[in-house]
Amino acid sequence: MLITATATATDGATTSTLTRSHAADLLAGARAMVPWLVGVVPFGLVIGVSAARADIPTFSGWLTAPILFGGSAQVVVIDLLDAGATPAVVVIAALAVNLRLVLYSATMAPRWRGTPIGFQAVAAYLLVDPTLAVGVDGYERNEDPHVGHRHYLGGAATLWVAWLAAVAVGATLGARLPEALHLELVVPLFLAGEVATRVKTRASVHAALVAVVAAVVLYPVPLHLGPVLAIAAGTVAGLHADDAGRTGR
Repeated sequence: MLITATATATDGATTSTLTRSHAADLLAGARAMVPWLVGVVPFGLVIGVSAARADIPTFSGWLTAPILFGGSAQVVVIDLLDAGATPAVVVIAALAVNLRLVLYSATMAPRWRGTPIGFQAVAAYLLVDPTLAVGVDGYERNEDPHVGHRHYLGGAATLWVAWLAAVAVGATLGARLPEALHLELVVPLFLAGEVATRVKTRASVHAALVAVVAAVVLYPVPLHLGPVLAIAAGTVAGLHADDAGRTGR
């Protein structure tokens, strides 16, 4: 009886230690995400305001947050829905804007290989710019991949909750804010700042220049598709420049 009681106590202590360790890993990821929220939350608020002012049901605008979980794609989708674009055009535009996620997936795939399908599905759904950065840092800092998984999920869950809350608050307050504030200008300024901090390689310079020129040339395209086509053109240019750099051409 004594041996059984001792074994039970030991198992309980081990389980408690593991639980605390797992919670610490999740909290570490959450803390790593906090600096990103300084820029992300205002962006989400403005997208919520845009959704409230668009000619679509406010709740439908908010639903773009959990469905797409990506600011750039949400901006395009809300804009196209407001312009009366067909569902096919909206879907194609969202896919074009999110092409970069294919590259992000390629970065994370080796780290997620062999994990349960459920984890892969959730992790892939949560994969955006901030979660990629926090996740890669977590995997590089920890030799145990399971710690890296929990670090990633902790950061991603924090971002997800903050993003949905920010869009909801913006959508709730949007109709009450005066038009004179021109909050819609925050979106392009935020995106411009995001691009400026990442134009560091030859391929990214090519992508940015082509996208800018294409956006100006294609501005008159109906249904606000000019920016979407410009993004696609910039992506192709960047990939071509990257391929050329690797082959030495």
